[in-house]
Amino acid sequence: MAEKKVGFVAMASDKKTIDDIPEIGIGMIGHAFMGKAHSNAWKQMPYIFWPPAAIPKLVSVCGRSEESVAEAARRYGYEKYTTNWKDIVNDEKITIVDNGTPNYLHAEPCIEAAKAGKHVICEKPMARNAKEAKEMRDAVQKHGVKNICAYGYRVAPAIVLAKNLIMDGKLGKLFHFRARYLQEWIVDPDFPMIWRLRKAECGSGALGDLGSHIVDLGRFLCAEIDSVMAVTTTFIKERYDEAKGEKVKVDVDDAVASVVTFKNGAIGTIEASRFCPGRKNYNCIEINGEKGSIWWDLENMNNLWVYWREEEPAETRGFHCINVTESYHPYYESWWPHGHIIGWENLFVHEVYNMVEAVINNKQLEPYVATFEDGYRADVVCESMATSSETGKKVICKYE
Repeated sequence: MAEKKVGFVAMASDKKTIDDIPEIGIGMIGHAFMGKAHSNAWKQMPYIFWPPAAIPKLVSVCGRSEESVAEAARRYGYEKYTTNWKDIVNDEKITIVDNGTPNYLHAEPCIEAAKAGKHVICEKPMARNAKEAKEMRDAVQKHGVKNICAYGYRVAPAIVLAKNLIMDGKLGKLFHFRARYLQEWIVDPDFPMIWRLRKAECGSGALGDLGSHIVDLGRFLCAEIDSVMAVTTTFIKERYDEAKGEKVKVDVDDAVASVVTFKNGAIGTIEASRFCPGRKNYNCIEINGEKGSIWWDLENMNNLWVYWREEEPAETRGFHCINVTESYHPYYESWWPHGHIIGWENLFVHEVYNMVEAVINNKQLEPYVATFEDGYRADVVCESMATSSETGKKVICKYE
């Protein structure tokens, strides 16, 4: 079968009509923020990456409230709905289980889905702690199912280009990785208590919510993280709980700052906060190597800035902005003409495309797509940062 290379993935070119393409059943657990984003991706994928290996069929969606999940099923186009995630896991029409629920609902449904032979996508952070994440990783490996931890910034075309430049040795030996993921949405002291501020439900605050993303990008682009030294803090220690009618303790971090070392000898800084007025979704990374530097900003995600030390002529040497929208850039042959940018929501399209290719054509997800192994390792790093903050000491990251 002839294949055409697009970035690092291969697109099949032998299927001509929709009747030739099989369907693949999708079960979604959760229908709010991430459920909406993922459902949109499943619907977009087959006509963007045409012809797809399979057409996603939205079989069933799960939510806690029957009224709201019924409306979500109608809105997103699922055939049916349920209030019990076990119905999704046990449905014979479903091949891929997509878990977009809060963190405390990640482990059990994903493990049970793997036991049932379902392929699994799980939102990040993969679990509330490294122990839960390891159990999830072990389950998908034991049962041989395809798995993705949804660190979607890995599949941004500019990030894939950066990865390829680094792998090709264009930056030479890497010296520094620095990353900041900053938001502002809970700086108001009157913002009420929600699940993202309860340790029992989320595991950690800005550390897991934002920090895990840039931990993953550090591991992806630079190297495995070897050690961390970190501080965390909680700026607003109590918030009003509408269900209880009183203020309750906030027991997760509002911000984290960490110094990290990598196994390739590079050093780095990682900072995450939800207390940065003016910062909406500011995820910015920079990598410095012996031959040059790269930096990228999520809020300007289609551009990658590069600097080459030996570029000639020296008089014009400086950072150059690459608009990563050409047909030869990763994923972009399937999108729009150059300069017609894609957005945040389209990264989920890349994720589900990779999952369908992996399931149907047994394509390899690593190293470009984050798997449960990556999700587990990111959780180990985040937990090590929390331990460092508690003890005031440097912590070696221990992976099993």
